[in-house]
Amino acid sequence: MSDSTAAAAATAADLPSRLHHNAYLTEDQEATRAFYEDLIGLPLIATWKEQDELFGAVRTYCHTFFGLGDGSALAFFQFADPADQERFGPALTPSPFRHIALKVSDQVQEAIAQRLEKAGWKPEETYVLEHGYCRSLYTADPNGLLLEFTADAPGIERTDAQRRATAHEELRAWLAGDHSSNNHYR
Repeated sequence: MSDSTAAAAATAADLPSRLHHNAYLTEDQEATRAFYEDLIGLPLIATWKEQDELFGAVRTYCHTFFGLGDGSALAFFQFADPADQERFGPALTPSPFRHIALKVSDQVQEAIAQRLEKAGWKPEETYVLEHGYCRSLYTADPNGLLLEFTADAPGIERTDAQRRATAHEELRAWLAGDHSSNNHYR
């Protein structure tokens, strides 16, 4: 059995069950807290103030976690030493292809959009894209991290089943040079 066939045959018990956390670096824990807790609505569920030997030196840092409905979290590090902060910080070159996408209902997406608008939160960086199979609200957090709040279109179960059935075939076609769109939902 090939690796791709084995992956396709995997059951839910064979797969990671959910996101545990996604970590990112922040320059300002309070601005990050205010954005995620006050605007987005994710509760601050843990703050770890830690000191560890990491990569050859003792480093002091704060690690915050903001909870999602399934028990997973978004996490943010901030180092006490500015040299550590600079060394481990991401190159904050924004890219729409480097983002976190969170699944939301239509109602939750609208509530987030309203809170962002009411707060005047980065209106030039907050926008909606209709993908056809989903509707996505995008915005950047105080750290430059792009967030996508995705509400699936009605009937997504059927669409997902179709995509699963053709995923390998479509990838082979792409790799062979067929770059025609297969999104017929827009």
